[in-house]
Amino acid sequence: MAMNDEQLEAEIMKLGLDARARLAENLLLSLDAPSDEENLRLWVVEAERRLKDLREGRAKGIPAEEVFRRARQAIS
Repeated sequence: MAMNDEQLEAEIMKLGLDARARLAENLLLSLDAPSDEENLRLWVVEAERRLKDLREGRAKGIPAEEVFRRARQAIS
């Protein structure tokens, strides 16, 4: 049986303070989270900006071997 909003709220209020705080935080974060479609759109815009910067000389590429060497060095 599905709960209505009032029943759900009553059950939530039975939770301890820490559990309610975590739930409140997650609910608030969910209001600001972009949809999958919006997230994809934002990443495409960012990727296009980075490619433009690379092509116009405002950024330079780093060879994969160097990236992996630096990563291995950072974690060892």
